[in-house]
Amino acid sequence: MRRREFITLLGGAAASWPLAARGQQSAMPVVGYLSAHLPGPSAPLTGAFRQGLKDSGYVEGENVRIIYRWAEGQWDRFPVLATELLHQRVAVIAAFGNSAALAAKAVTTTIPIVFSSGEDPVRLGLVASLAQPGGNVTGINNFAGELAAKRLELLREMVPAAARVAVLVSPSKAGSESTVRDTAAGARAMGLQVQVLNADTSREIDAAFATLARERSDALFVDSNPFFDSRRAQLVNLASRLAVPAIYFDRAFAEIGGLMSYGASITDTYRQVGLYTARILNGTKPADLPVLQSSKFELVINHQTARMLGLTVPPTLIATADEVIE
Repeated sequence: MRRREFITLLGGAAASWPLAARGQQSAMPVVGYLSAHLPGPSAPLTGAFRQGLKDSGYVEGENVRIIYRWAEGQWDRFPVLATELLHQRVAVIAAFGNSAALAAKAVTTTIPIVFSSGEDPVRLGLVASLAQPGGNVTGINNFAGELAAKRLELLREMVPAAARVAVLVSPSKAGSESTVRDTAAGARAMGLQVQVLNADTSREIDAAFATLARERSDALFVDSNPFFDSRRAQLVNLASRLAVPAIYFDRAFAEIGGLMSYGASITDTYRQVGLYTARILNGTKPADLPVLQSSKFELVINHQTARMLGLTVPPTLIATADEVIE
């Protein structure tokens, strides 16, 4: 081969390298991550999602790309954020929370969606059935709504003298009506009065606690939703300031000083979403993946907070707790 021909061939190959690199980059699957949370407080949960992907062979930045969209507690942002992910041509949307999942479903009937839901996904209209979801949607049900009555029972066991319980809900969250209904029914069965407090913003949380103090509820039940999770420090601090016993839905509340928590392991739920997302990336259709039911539940009690509130933790709760924080 002549020297001039060799140089020409080498130059052509070099020019093609960027194109080849772009081709490899575009071949990397893209996952959309849609959350109601703030990025910082959600770091452990996001890590659990990545771990689920990694357990299945997908490592962010190596063979999968993740595009994050955060509603930051503002439910009305979900339709816009879901549409943005649609325009990014993602292969799968991982939607965390009822409202995120419903928003994702509203913008596409073809892109697979894996959700984490706190309410019955059939009742919410996300899937046709648990065993056969149908369509482009499947996911994990963490029973947050179904556990409302059990959470109320645990709170009553911790505070047996309570006669009036405040229930803090976010009315814009999909499924909040059923939470209020289920909690009220459980309260009536235990002879408790219920005071419903609504809050969709940080300022409304402050107002709700002002109402709680004015009307002197004996205990507080905090509904499960991503917005409250992103405001956990505010909620725990206000409950401590008012010296009101409260039960939450995630162990993270008890870890920072909340009295007690009971619910599905949120970290495990995020990991399961990562596992299902990987299966879809490997070619499995959402319609062929039954909705999983959370099976890992945690009761966490902060014994130090109980003592500060003047409460004696019943031996039965100590015995059944997954962790007692001293």
